[in-house]
Amino acid sequence: MATIEQHNNSDRINIAIDGPAGAGKSTVARRVASLLGYVYIDTGAMYRAVTLAAQRSGIGTSREDLLAELVSNLDITLKPGDPVQRVFLNGEDVTGLIRSREITAGVSAVAAVEPVRTSLVDKQRKLALAKGVVMDGRDIGSHVLPDAELKVFLTASVEERAKRRYKESGAEQGYTLEQLEREIAERDRMDEQRLVSPLVKAKDAVLLDSTNDTIDEVVQRILELSRGRIAEANSQ
Repeated sequence: MATIEQHNNSDRINIAIDGPAGAGKSTVARRVASLLGYVYIDTGAMYRAVTLAAQRSGIGTSREDLLAELVSNLDITLKPGDPVQRVFLNGEDVTGLIRSREITAGVSAVAAVEPVRTSLVDKQRKLALAKGVVMDGRDIGSHVLPDAELKVFLTASVEERAKRRYKESGAEQGYTLEQLEREIAERDRMDEQRLVSPLVKAKDAVLLDSTNDTIDEVVQRILELSRGRIAEANSQ
């Protein structure tokens, strides 16, 4: 089960923001949602919550049957927060725990397990039924919300993404910049090569390279695109 506060808004659109680790998806998506008055859904946090539950239960990725049972019984709740969205796992606030080094190292493998992905995708689609959602992840435009009115593929160079992660939390977690570059490159490889819903740019997605752009510049570009899509939706 996954829940988030939302209301039915027939004149609104859904916005899908995909991209590799460290591209700034969550920060950008959260700001865009806030400025539009939309609901922000961090799908990566949902997979991290499942990874935390799996690690606590001692369930490895080879036991797909046990992971399927585990995820079907989890209550993952997303609540607005400042500066990040709060994530609750069976009523426990795990916002900080799911950003640990151990969870980051294990989340790609858990996210690649088909029953885990199938269950969470179903929850994510239900959350978006009412429209007015900004959802970020790695397969939102290509798989989770293929009919989203606006799809954005946000990327940046590996070096720039590593610098951002290092500045954000890498140093305090004991990472070196070189370690982050290697781990981000490996995360890219795993996400792009997984058999279930790999990281790909949807054919109709707008490509935005944020290597040399500020967060504000990226947010403004997406707002411009969204206003155009909203106008198109309202004219139909």
